[in-house]
Amino acid sequence: MQARTESSGARPPGADVEALAEEFQGVFGTETIERFLAESQQRLADARGGPVLPLLARRLTWERLRALGQSEAKIAKDVPEVLFVCVHNAGRSQMAAALLASAAGDSVHIRTAGSEPAEHVNPAVLEAMGEVGLDLGTEFPKPLSNEFVDAADVIVTMGCGDACPIYSGKRYLDWDLPDPEQADLETVRLIRDEIATLVADLLVEIRTA
Repeated sequence: MQARTESSGARPPGADVEALAEEFQGVFGTETIERFLAESQQRLADARGGPVLPLLARRLTWERLRALGQSEAKIAKDVPEVLFVCVHNAGRSQMAAALLASAAGDSVHIRTAGSEPAEHVNPAVLEAMGEVGLDLGTEFPKPLSNEFVDAADVIVTMGCGDACPIYSGKRYLDWDLPDPEQADLETVRLIRDEIATLVADLLVEIRTA
């Protein structure tokens, strides 16, 4: 099962702006979209230490614009928004998002981010999630942005400390979980299973609320 995907083909930068302008017509103008796309490309390049694929920049821009539109009440929020944040956005937050997406379906919208995003998702995390039928192959670490935080109803932090901004009116949860960055596969499995339990409890709370 593919955990989370956004259907989009790779396009050159000019076509990216045109496609995004069409999607956000009446919400954001071309200048705003161009600025967000350029900024997303730069932030990803800084995090990855080199060039970034245009498709990844477009996906990040799409999420940031959608989050901004929601926080400014320009785009309706039909379901609760959950943001998972860890340091690298390469392990814990990715596992939590995939597990919640699998359990909740379309009843929750989920974003992830990292205070210091890595270049790619941890290979051991990919393998451990594949063992439970969740494919994270299209996911990539994303930098934390104010748009994501502002649009979220529930923010789950996992070790990002003071790097996670605190917004009034938001519900924060802090999950004390070990970082799988240097862990072996067996340890990553244990972290995955602990996250699955926390996710199940979170989903019950969201549905009750």
